[in-house]
Amino acid sequence: SFSSSCNKVNDLGVDTKGGGKSSAAADKVVEEIRVKGGKAVANYDSVEDGEKLIQSALDAFGRIGEYCLFNLIHRIHLRGSFLVTRAAWNHMKDQKFGRIIMTASAAGIYGNFGQANYSAAKLGLLGLANTLAIEGRKYNIHCNTIAPVAGSRLTETVMPPDLVASLKPEYVAPMVLWLCHEQCQENGGLFEVGAGWIGKLRWERSQGHTVREKNQPMTPEAVRDQWDKVCDFTDATKPSTVQESLQSIVSVLSRVESEGEVDANPTAAAASASGINPAVGQKLPPTTFSFNHTQCILYALGVGMSTKDPDHLRFLYEGHPDFGCLPTFGVIPSQAAMMDGGLSSIPGLNIDFTQVLHGEQYLELYKPLPTSGISFSAIKVHIIHLNTYSGSELVCYNQFSVFVVGAGGFGGRRTSEKAKAPLPPPKRAPDAVVIDSTTRDQAALYRLSGDWNPLHIDPSFAAMGGFKAPILHGLCSFGFAARHVLTQFADNDPSRFKAIKVRFVKPVMPGQSLQTEMWKEGNRIHIQCKVKETDAIVLAGAYVDLHSTSEDSPENLTQGGGLQSELVFAEIGRRIKDSGSELVKKVNAVFGWEITKDSKNAAQWTIDLKNGSGSLHTGPYSGKADVTFTVSDEDFMEVVQGKVNPQKAFFSGKLKVRGNIMLSQKLEVILKDYAKL
Repeated sequence: SFSSSCNKVNDLGVDTKGGGKSSAAADKVVEEIRVKGGKAVANYDSVEDGEKLIQSALDAFGRIGEYCLFNLIHRIHLRGSFLVTRAAWNHMKDQKFGRIIMTASAAGIYGNFGQANYSAAKLGLLGLANTLAIEGRKYNIHCNTIAPVAGSRLTETVMPPDLVASLKPEYVAPMVLWLCHEQCQENGGLFEVGAGWIGKLRWERSQGHTVREKNQPMTPEAVRDQWDKVCDFTDATKPSTVQESLQSIVSVLSRVESEGEVDANPTAAAASASGINPAVGQKLPPTTFSFNHTQCILYALGVGMSTKDPDHLRFLYEGHPDFGCLPTFGVIPSQAAMMDGGLSSIPGLNIDFTQVLHGEQYLELYKPLPTSGISFSAIKVHIIHLNTYSGSELVCYNQFSVFVVGAGGFGGRRTSEKAKAPLPPPKRAPDAVVIDSTTRDQAALYRLSGDWNPLHIDPSFAAMGGFKAPILHGLCSFGFAARHVLTQFADNDPSRFKAIKVRFVKPVMPGQSLQTEMWKEGNRIHIQCKVKETDAIVLAGAYVDLHSTSEDSPENLTQGGGLQSELVFAEIGRRIKDSGSELVKKVNAVFGWEITKDSKNAAQWTIDLKNGSGSLHTGPYSGKADVTFTVSDEDFMEVVQGKVNPQKAFFSGKLKVRGNIMLSQKLEVILKDYAKL
């Protein structure tokens, strides 16, 4: 639209070689502008007669406005590209495929005299493309940018014919076609292309220099005095994301704020003087950890999540509308900080990893974890404190206690008033129990999240540590227990998670089953984790703190919470995992259970032994059950334990059945051998 602008249209009307003269071109444009409601006047003078050209604009409008031309260029190049892309975006998301190519220009990348409007618009396209590349990644939508050089009618006047011929558009098109191909995984790239040559561009940044000190003002004189260092590109970095670009800022904050605090512990200083390692009290340099949705999914698989459970997809599939990161992934950047330059960076601290035991762990989240980015962890040694930042924002806090068998002489106290204490569970039956099997390869899978200690994969290394075979990571059991709480008491909503504390007691062998017992006390869920096969406690004094919701009240009973029947269905779920295919062959039916407590619906369970290898579902079921039972929690346990005859319970009205009642005979296959429950 030109309705609000005053337009001066100048065209000498020459041909492509600069000869001849015609008013047709300018008149045509003026007419188009006027038809659309705009104001325009034609001028046929040569730009060499600049005074005549400007005077005609002044005579017609009384002023000169460059904004109109600037805005026009932006509307054509930047806004036009945005609108076309927006129209296609949702279609690309729906089909899980899209390829977008933005056409920038060297004028935008480098700038060019006299092209302020065009340069700004073209570099704006690159910024648009970079963001679309990030937002489209999980939908398989890739966006790249080209800055082409090609022969055209416009360049004929400034380039010799042989050069124009060598810059054919045909020498650019194949590059565009490749970037559009489904096999091309390039995303967020910037390419100059022309004459059959292609070059990829990336940013380069100097190492820079900090020009301030703690508790001191930053001055322009300090900037002047360090200018050469600020501009020194020796060992330059090449940041490729906003998170990477923030790395230097966060690193500076840590270095400046910790200035003069290293070796602040007097005991540690004395230990150093006597030749004993000065670990305690040190603040170590921050470390970085890059991750994306792949690491989040790999971690979820590592702590036992499976596509067998539809509720797990929100943590396993990046295209899920509620895709998120498990809260306990917060230990991974922190552990990487310790493994990759944390404790190992302390001079003289030589740790034998066969003798490293994880004592306790506390994790607190200040906001839900992102599914990609770069985090920074700052470490303080004793009870190991790690603050993890995403950009400049504090995301989570970790507290590790690690024991090195046979080590000592670190100096300092053996306890810390800042250490979160483990808490015993209530002295009553648990409100919920979940039994979950680990696989033989659980440790091999979990270690891919960053704990490379050979103790968890190498039999000979494990033997040196006194173990018969490689053991499961303590933080893997930690992840299992945390997600059990998330499922039972937080509807798998990671935003409800606040903190978790555990004490590691005994190791778990890959392949054993973990039994998590849970007690709900307000917004704190006390947990205890055992090995099902041996009844040995592996996680003790543990709890998970949840953020409250408006629905939290005594009368709103959490799904499965406080029910004895929970134990039975937990065992049924384990049996289905172990021999579901055999049960499907024997039973071939879907059973629904409605458990009541105090005459109110308390829980729903569906045992699907008709499809695939069988499954157990909690809550509402999307399919249709062949037979559904309604019974109170107390009567259910009486029937299952054989204390009450099922037929008598049915005729007395305690057990209600709807659907194919004859299928109830097949329940014996599922519920037999109660002594094993």
